Amino acid sequence: MSDKGAFDTNVVTLTRFVLEEGRKAQGTGELTNLLNSICTAVKAISTAVRKAGIANLYGIAGSTNVTGDQVKKLDVLSNDLVINMIKSSFSSCVLVSEEDEKALIVDPDQRGKYIVCFDPLDGSSNIDCLVSIGTIFAIYKKTTNGEPCEQDALQPGRNIVAAGYALYGSATMMVLSTGLGVNCFMLDPAIGEFILVDRDVKIKKKGKIYSLNEGYAQHFYPDVTEYLQKKKFPEDGSAPYGSRYVGSMVADVHRTLVYGGIFLYPANVKSPKGKLRLLYECNPMAFIMEQAGGLATTGAMNVLDIQPSTIHQRVPVVLGSPDDVQEYISIYKKHNK
Repeated sequence: MSDKGAFDTNVVTLTRFVLEEGRKAQGTGELTNLLNSICTAVKAISTAVRKAGIANLYGIAGSTNVTGDQVKKLDVLSNDLVINMIKSSFSSCVLVSEEDEKALIVDPDQRGKYIVCFDPLDGSSNIDCLVSIGTIFAIYKKTTNGEPCEQDALQPGRNIVAAGYALYGSATMMVLSTGLGVNCFMLDPAIGEFILVDRDVKIKKKGKIYSLNEGYAQHFYPDVTEYLQKKKFPEDGSAPYGSRYVGSMVADVHRTLVYGGIFLYPANVKSPKGKLRLLYECNPMAFIMEQAGGLATTGAMNVLDIQPSTIHQRVPVVLGSPDDVQEYISIYKKHNK
């Protein structure tokens, strides 16, 4: 052990990283402020998740949210934490949450120039059985003059300034991109800071894993059925792909980022518009995936090019290693001429 003791003074914390990036960009510091506030909310949620059973936070809060999912007690707490931390950063004007039917317009005396779309606790149906869950967010800049309104949030993913997700798994990790690649930070509970552990992460060109809910197989469209057949029974004699599906988007996408492969939540007969939400699930994950050298598509078009029409709009999504996604796109186009 060095004479510095157990803690390396050269470690890069998320706070330091964001400050340095902001300085390089010669920004106003507002985005730095906002990201640090989201980071604080994630730390608080992480603590709540770890203590959920002891603090009686498991179970249903007794309502459903605007997208029809049952609301858990941790959902409510996480939503409040994210909203309060962002508002107190004085850097946002419009907030869109999965838990709230309408966009939240920030009070004039707390306003900044950014719009934040977020899912405070993704995969929360898995809370009670201790499966990994997460927080997803995307940040946009207000592009119009005048009073902030819900319409300001309806921007394509190409306009994202920064996006990321926190994964509450065997450890708590924050994966972040400000448009200059993807970086991963691990929460060190001893000092209460996120530490940079993977810089400029790149996804493999091709993976060996596919991830989707095959319980809906009877409702799949022909393109998905054919793609899966090719993965399970390769015509070239290569090894079949393995199947991995957690049912928590953050966990499934993070595994896809780390190991390569493909994640699918396509449209099907039962959900012809897809199930995942564009603004605070598909766009941030598509942004992260592209920044890591991957692809994200609906089959018909790139996810980041979709012009949203409503804040809770659902879209099909297929993302992951570029070769795997391109293969799906070619099959999709064959079936949808």
